[in-house]
Amino acid sequence: MARLSLDQKLAILSDAAKYDASCASSGGQRRDSRDGKGIGSTTGSGICHAYAPDGRCISLLKILMTNFCIYDCAYCVNRVSSNVERARFTPEEVVSLTLEFYRRNYIEGLFLSSGIIRSPDETMADMVRIARSLRREHGFRGYVHLKTIPDADPLLVEEAGLYADRLSINVELPTDPSVAAYAPEKSPQRIRRAMAHVRATKEARSEKTHTGRRGPKFAPAGQSTQMIVGADGATDATILTTSTRLYAGYGLKRVYYSAFSPIPDSSAALPLVKPPLMREHRLYQADWLLRFYGFDVKEIASAAPGGNLDLAVDPKLAWALANRHLFPVDVNRADRETLLRIPGLGTKTVGRVLATRRHRTLRWEDLQRMGANLRHARPFITLLDWRPRALADEENLRARFAPPPEQLSLL
Repeated sequence: MARLSLDQKLAILSDAAKYDASCASSGGQRRDSRDGKGIGSTTGSGICHAYAPDGRCISLLKILMTNFCIYDCAYCVNRVSSNVERARFTPEEVVSLTLEFYRRNYIEGLFLSSGIIRSPDETMADMVRIARSLRREHGFRGYVHLKTIPDADPLLVEEAGLYADRLSINVELPTDPSVAAYAPEKSPQRIRRAMAHVRATKEARSEKTHTGRRGPKFAPAGQSTQMIVGADGATDATILTTSTRLYAGYGLKRVYYSAFSPIPDSSAALPLVKPPLMREHRLYQADWLLRFYGFDVKEIASAAPGGNLDLAVDPKLAWALANRHLFPVDVNRADRETLLRIPGLGTKTVGRVLATRRHRTLRWEDLQRMGANLRHARPFITLLDWRPRALADEENLRARFAPPPEQLSLL
């Protein structure tokens, strides 16, 4: 096999990492300076963008340590039986790339995942070695996210948490039978056991000792997971039920949803067509409602025909359309929980409403200034100078929000 250059490895292993949704793209404009105009680039191999909790956009080097893998998961392009070009970084090469990219101000951190080479322990040990070298030998203080391996020795995972800001362990698919069918070498029980261990270790490290001190910080940004959407027959209601259980049981910061992408030479059991990306988007919106708006899965699922979210309108609007008897709501009198259920009103807008109405009665223009989406909110609210009259009772109200039908191309 020909020896690959570092640039060739970077091209292969950054492309192989694109299926990991735990780093969301910023959707920025594609720009580079290869034409000699200006400096810098938004399209360098392996560089992705993620958002911090405070809204900052962070550039990360997102790569696999290797796309060699001893497992044969049917949905994975890097499975052992897949005919793809393979490459592998040494730990020293990953450290060097991270530091050089950081010094050039291309990135602010590292997102590192890997296929399984030889054994879970050996692979995890190399990833820990990379993080340890960055932190201890080079004093690297940028963000580090490590994808941990459930089958690895728990002591290795504990050491990884001392150097990484965030750890993540993929649950792979929404249900245990799906994991057994498509990834038989992986065990849902071991995955959940590893996630529980991370949570327990984090909680134990945060407790004070008898001397009043706390131990070294362990994965201060918490843990996350990812599941593939559309590879099996799981409905959106099933997916969200699994997410709710994961949030409650393991204290996750995020559950990421990755729309299945058909791969070459795949199993006949897998779908030939990828699910619409809008399905992934609706799941994120529903996930937000579960975590920040006080909804539960049954409420969201009640407005989801056949257990799948409406692709034409967002889940909050779909719920409001299915529960018109609860509307319109008086914005000047409703409590916070009710306000959060009004389409077009986000958490920040609701906070502004509650703060402002202590001093005066709100009008239409006030909501406009507060950033409310009044196109969505107008049928569901009353204000001092606004009443929807019969608007909320229109049979074709959903059609006002759904995108217009498109003529399909015959070519």
